[in-house]
Amino acid sequence: MSLNTFDIAASGMTAQRIKMDTVASNIANVNTTRNPDGTKGVYVKKYVNFRAIYEDELSRGARNFASNATDAKFNPMNGNFTINTGIALNQGLISNGVRVESIQETEEPTKLVYDPNHPDADADGYVELPNVNVVEEMVDMVSASKAYEANSVVAENVKTMIQSALNI
Repeated sequence: MSLNTFDIAASGMTAQRIKMDTVASNIANVNTTRNPDGTKGVYVKKYVNFRAIYEDELSRGARNFASNATDAKFNPMNGNFTINTGIALNQGLISNGVRVESIQETEEPTKLVYDPNHPDADADGYVELPNVNVVEEMVDMVSASKAYEANSVVAENVKTMIQSALNI
């Protein structure tokens, strides 16, 4: 356990906050049929792409994973050997958190709704509305909120453990 855990939790919280902001923007613009400058143009739903932040531990040669393990077990019944280091490994890479790689517009088609009284209706009375599904957005919002909360709990637990260790 190190202060790096705080960085990982903070990166997760930051990424989820950006996702919640993006979802909130989608919900706020569910009926937007004009651009910010007032010209006709439908809002397009946005989504967030995350990317893991990796540190190439093997190229640094800083430590041997087996000697740094907090728990190593060999199961002779099935031949499995597991090392629990408290860090996520992916092909020799150590995960140091997550970052927002991009915020992109979806390629889903917009919706056409018949509303001849709408100021942006076409000659046939149809209005082009954003491709935002409020139910899906609310599910994304709850998911991002729970992920943010989980990262917050991790940071708080690490803080408590460090304080307890200092009191020993």
